[in-house]
Amino acid sequence: MKTTPFWTDQFPRPADLPVAANLPDQVDVAIVGSGYTGLNAARVLAKAGATVAVLERHTIGWGASSRNGGMATPGIKRPLKQIYQAYGRDYAHQFWQASLDAIDLIDQLVREEGIDCDWQRNGHIALAAKASHFENQKQSSQWLKEEFGHETALVAPSDLRNEIGSGVYFGGLADPYSGGLQPARYVYGLAQVAAKYGAHLCENADVQRIERLPTRFLVHTKNGSVNAKEVLIATNGYTDRLVPQLKPKIFPVGSYIIVTKPLPADQQVKLSPKGRMFYTTQNFLHYFRLTPDGRMLWGGRNNLSVDLDPQESARRLRASMNHAFPELADVPITHTWTGQLGLTFDLMPHIGRVEGIHYAFGYCGHGLSIATYVGTEVGKLLAGQIRHSPFQEIPEDVRFFYRNRPWFLPFAAQYYRFKDLVS
Repeated sequence: MKTTPFWTDQFPRPADLPVAANLPDQVDVAIVGSGYTGLNAARVLAKAGATVAVLERHTIGWGASSRNGGMATPGIKRPLKQIYQAYGRDYAHQFWQASLDAIDLIDQLVREEGIDCDWQRNGHIALAAKASHFENQKQSSQWLKEEFGHETALVAPSDLRNEIGSGVYFGGLADPYSGGLQPARYVYGLAQVAAKYGAHLCENADVQRIERLPTRFLVHTKNGSVNAKEVLIATNGYTDRLVPQLKPKIFPVGSYIIVTKPLPADQQVKLSPKGRMFYTTQNFLHYFRLTPDGRMLWGGRNNLSVDLDPQESARRLRASMNHAFPELADVPITHTWTGQLGLTFDLMPHIGRVEGIHYAFGYCGHGLSIATYVGTEVGKLLAGQIRHSPFQEIPEDVRFFYRNRPWFLPFAAQYYRFKDLVS
């Protein structure tokens, strides 16, 4: 069992990825981070004629953008009803529509730019972990239709076998809008597109300091410096104290995944008859799907820490997978790995600026689609193609007890486990 991400083992970084041999001396925009946010911002800016350098500490797409479950589903992490209550009807509609547009944007990029990443839109089902959760789904489905015009389909417990080869759930809510892909293929495809339009992709360019000059910035990396008019921080769950004011706005949480060896075709059909993707309704949810080559991918956040041992993680995830699918008990696990999500206290993504430095982050586990969208959005803002975004207009939630180390995560984990118990 390997402890490296399956996606990059299956599709390693292309040898012909057009990375820059040297740092450019001067650019319009320096982007720190080469995940979905940074690459999409670079794509937009370079296409608009700006000179752009994408500065990556490791290799292109090294972080969560090549480690996630490859699932793009409607919505953002904060429940839509809470968004409605917190920001009002107009913003609720804007954020909901942005989440749909984000999935359509992936669809558009894959088609128009020719990104070969196994993109399919077979939809997903939110699986009710308890009978009470299914009752809540009935209300949610009706509200989505009446308020947002969005059609979903309730799947009664008696009909669930038509959707999933498991009998442990209490119904579900199906949404055909969702799509899935191979994350490593997607992030490397985005890199190819950004480079095609002229962006400089700079690997092993750890940014150590950002110096503010009278009218520009000097971005110091371990390999030299880049002079830039604007700087964008696009590091999400890997945000450190490079810009100290950003650290209190976001904190990392670990997400863990296992995959089995490829399953026989008849077993794949039994487990997921319609090729859906799945997630459960708990706070400590599980998400799972068949990979394009027919493996069962099973992920979750049973532990909020970023440093749970991969072997221990695999043991826990296998136990939950076997509970849902006992027939997989003897199927070998080939990979176990982890990546870091970027969480905000309000569970909302944000676009902002501190000390003249731009940032975009806070996808809270919805990074495949929302980071694609927000990266595009911040690129358009910097290029002058749009003048505002709802993600830059809402206030940010910071807490007095967090400045650097998320010491509170074990307590938060206990709280959410209790909520799952009594829900």
